[in-house]
Amino acid sequence: MRSLYTKFLLYTLIIMSASFLIGFLLANAYYQNNLKPETDRKNMQIAKQIASYAESADNPEAYLSTTAATGYQLFLKGPEKSSFFGNPFDGKDLPEEDVQRVIDGKTYHGMRDFSGGIFVTGFFANELRNSVGVPVTIEGEPHALFLRPDIKLLFNEVHTLFGQMTAVIIILSLLAMLLFSGILVHPIRKLSRTTDVIKKGDFTVHPDIHRKDEIGTLARNFSSMIDRLGEVDRLRRNFVSNVSHDIQTPLLNIRGYSHLLENPKLSEEEKTQYINIIQDETERLSTLSRQLLLLSSIEDSGKLIERQSFDIKRQLEETLRRYHWRISSEGLALTYSFDEVTYNGNAELLQAVWDNLITNAIKYSKPDSSIHVSLQNMDKEITVSVRDEGIGMSEAEISRAFDRFYRADEARSRTTDGTGLGLSIVKEVTEIHGGTASVSSIPGEGTVFTITLPHL
Repeated sequence: MRSLYTKFLLYTLIIMSASFLIGFLLANAYYQNNLKPETDRKNMQIAKQIASYAESADNPEAYLSTTAATGYQLFLKGPEKSSFFGNPFDGKDLPEEDVQRVIDGKTYHGMRDFSGGIFVTGFFANELRNSVGVPVTIEGEPHALFLRPDIKLLFNEVHTLFGQMTAVIIILSLLAMLLFSGILVHPIRKLSRTTDVIKKGDFTVHPDIHRKDEIGTLARNFSSMIDRLGEVDRLRRNFVSNVSHDIQTPLLNIRGYSHLLENPKLSEEEKTQYINIIQDETERLSTLSRQLLLLSSIEDSGKLIERQSFDIKRQLEETLRRYHWRISSEGLALTYSFDEVTYNGNAELLQAVWDNLITNAIKYSKPDSSIHVSLQNMDKEITVSVRDEGIGMSEAEISRAFDRFYRADEARSRTTDGTGLGLSIVKEVTEIHGGTASVSSIPGEGTVFTITLPHL
């Protein structure tokens, strides 16, 4: 997978190279079709003027020497001798037939027809063949005069060409970078539009982005986040609905039985019964509020919990002692086996775990059955298990056992005072201690909840 940074560098290199190549080709076309013929034409005019002045000068060679000093390289070929004026030529090869044609009255367009080198390298070739030639009569004898501007003059000729080439490269680079930026920004705009839809509460939309760079990774993470937000929103709605229902039901019962107590014809037995119902519903509301506050505190604290060493065996023994009366009143038997364990954790939160597991076991146990609690101390972890011989759970119920507000079949339980938050608290507290909560069950035979906590 190429990173976005690598792609940016690669595309920049490609854009610069392509822009330079296109600029080079365009400038070369301009050089071949415009600059060379135009330069040849202008220098031909200059050569003819110099030839005209040389023919009328008293000392033609002195005149040509003075003219060469102004920035020209000259070659004069006569019947008997040859003379060079100005800076020397690097290459002095010139076909005799071309020289003879000029002596015979023709012109020589070497600049226009010179093919040495590519681009403007040929333009700067300091060779006699890369010149213009005109006929001239010196002292009554026909001669051939060849002229080529010095390098400084030639630079003045091509500065426009280099400027045009630079302008083409800059313009093409800017256009290509704008196109690349548009390609780069397009998926970001998609993400922005998706965000606007999500703000309106629609968690079904997903950005249609399929890339293998950082933007693709961002899009995949964004889609995952949308799914999680949708699930959180669904859970929030269910949470509000369940809390509203769990609060509304006992409140309606309290209000209804309160109105019934206003009836002066009620017997003492009926009054006592109604008062007990009101007290039970009040306790149910109290339990619900405590568990909601506990869940809220767990979520706020996250994994930053206060830990201290405490005797977990003693804590479990005291917990069973508190519930002994209830276990006995339900006609249940209690057995337990505890290892000696000193654990480093939050005793208050773990107490909520044991309370919920034991009350859950009592709630779903069959009459005259037993509950067994065990504590095992191993090298790297401890396990606490609570086993009942109750109604058991189906596979579907096991999969949702730790969901908030989920309740197994209330009709098969011994009590109906559950809030559906107890096992959720068990899971939350266990996980912030770095442990796991699991459940195994056989319908009609019983259930085992197992808490595994690592030694820290």
